[in-house]
Amino acid sequence: MRRSRKQRLPAESIEVVIESLSHDGRGVGHVEGKTVFVDGALPDERVRCRLVEKHKKYDEGFVEVVLQASPQRVEPRCAHAGVCGGCSLQHMAPEAQIDAKQQVLLGNLMHIGKVVPQEVLPPLRGPHWGYRTKARLGTHYVRKRGQMLVGFRAKHAPSLADLRRCEVLHPSVGERITELADMLGALEARERIPQIEIAVGDEATALVFRNLDALSDADTEQLRAFGERTGLHIYLQPAGPASAHLLWPAHSQLDYALPRYDLRLAFLPTDFTQVNREINGAMIDLALELMDPQATDRMLDLFCGLGNFTLPLARRCAHVVGVEGEPSLVQRARDNAARNSIANVEFHVANLAEDVSIYPWLKQGFDKLLLDPPRSGAMEVIPVIAKLGFKRIVYVSCNPSSLARDAGLLVHEHSYRLVKVGVMDMFPHTAHVESIALFEKK
Repeated sequence: MRRSRKQRLPAESIEVVIESLSHDGRGVGHVEGKTVFVDGALPDERVRCRLVEKHKKYDEGFVEVVLQASPQRVEPRCAHAGVCGGCSLQHMAPEAQIDAKQQVLLGNLMHIGKVVPQEVLPPLRGPHWGYRTKARLGTHYVRKRGQMLVGFRAKHAPSLADLRRCEVLHPSVGERITELADMLGALEARERIPQIEIAVGDEATALVFRNLDALSDADTEQLRAFGERTGLHIYLQPAGPASAHLLWPAHSQLDYALPRYDLRLAFLPTDFTQVNREINGAMIDLALELMDPQATDRMLDLFCGLGNFTLPLARRCAHVVGVEGEPSLVQRARDNAARNSIANVEFHVANLAEDVSIYPWLKQGFDKLLLDPPRSGAMEVIPVIAKLGFKRIVYVSCNPSSLARDAGLLVHEHSYRLVKVGVMDMFPHTAHVESIALFEKK
């Protein structure tokens, strides 16, 4: 029988000097030459660490006692910061968090892509609390305690964290965790609703309850009454995302405004949208500044979603083509273009992880390109787009390692220069790194 490479431990504590932060926000130190990852520790700290797992090449644990604190250490605002897995950096000053993420980005570019930017942009900063307008909460009814849990996964346990409120969620939900749990705990179907998707628009907040079984009339009425009492829009989702349907009120509209571009973009609660509304607006401004759209430019926007960048670009240039792999988002983008009376844009559905050279829309002739891929990056489309000779490429990324890999391809194989790069504080108190890069043809 093959043995596992990791070993669960009885309680064991060691002293560690923390040297750096890992990509997931844990402190990194060495004891007798072996790497130790310590949750809750910061660089330049000396801590006592409780080990939870041993591996062949590294160990894992969490802070038991801080023996010598970093000047960057702060008291977490959230009472659940030590147990909830939704945040990993609340013990670090927000200004230090974004600076650390910048170093993660630059380190990835150097070590993975073998590239160094000509200029590092100042970080885009925004709100640190109540910023999260999109999230998925788990639910779990604990029979032995007769308690309903609603929240994110616990850090050091396979269960959900026992939350009372969430400081990073939009207050319309973050301040109602207990109320939400009490309501769910009173339902007949309390063990058959495993998750709640949250989507916040400028004027309304929607909750999508994933119900594994059809709800009784009594449960349906309780959910409707909860919506009436709180003003939250209630959806049920009995199967996949397409099955989500409105329970209360009779009509619901989620949207957000981009005032600088005279735009209002509508979305469904199951659609992908950026989680931080304020940073999203600043990010669009920065992307367009880097893109430098001219009135005669023709633009291509790949991984365009519901038109978050495409439609602002259309306000500044001659024509934009947006391409996205999810058909429902493409339909939303088309609807948003019509809603905002934008005619110089077109949208297409295409799997951008496959060969896109066959598509007619690629043959139109473009001046500049915007990329906003998922975490896996844009590696598959880079060889195709590189042949088109874009003068300028703006790349928005939610994963510094895939950005670094793709930057290496553009610079070393396709004759681009990495002109500017910077981080954006899209996800305060988490280890997620949102970044933006400008490439220009040599």
